[in-house]
Amino acid sequence: MVKIPTQEFNVLISVKTEFIEERSYVKENKYFFSYTVTIKNQGIQSIQLISRHWIINNAHNERFEVKGEGVVGEQPIIQPGDIFTYSSGTEIDTPLGNMLGTYHMVTEEGIEFNAKIPKFELNMPRTLH
Repeated sequence: MVKIPTQEFNVLISVKTEFIEERSYVKENKYFFSYTVTIKNQGIQSIQLISRHWIINNAHNERFEVKGEGVVGEQPIIQPGDIFTYSSGTEIDTPLGNMLGTYHMVTEEGIEFNAKIPKFELNMPRTLH
């Protein structure tokens, strides 16, 4: 699990990943990973997650970007002290890779900021020696 604070707005983002064998087709170079993100608002204002920007890298240093509104169909408002958690997934064509990105957020006062999502690894078990 990776944790990073966004200092100016006190947002803590944690990510946990898992290789999903039953959704992967190794012989066809299709590796599916789920990830669960936990966003904790440690600040004094409510914040709303407006959009996401993911950068997904495979083991060949090929980069893929995903941008969109909200997460899993939501633009959650996270109150001070509250936590928002969601799960999603991605497929890459190598057994190793990584992801990182940003969430575009806005405070209850209308101040916009980007909360950094720390880089985390996508690793099929038994591929590191």
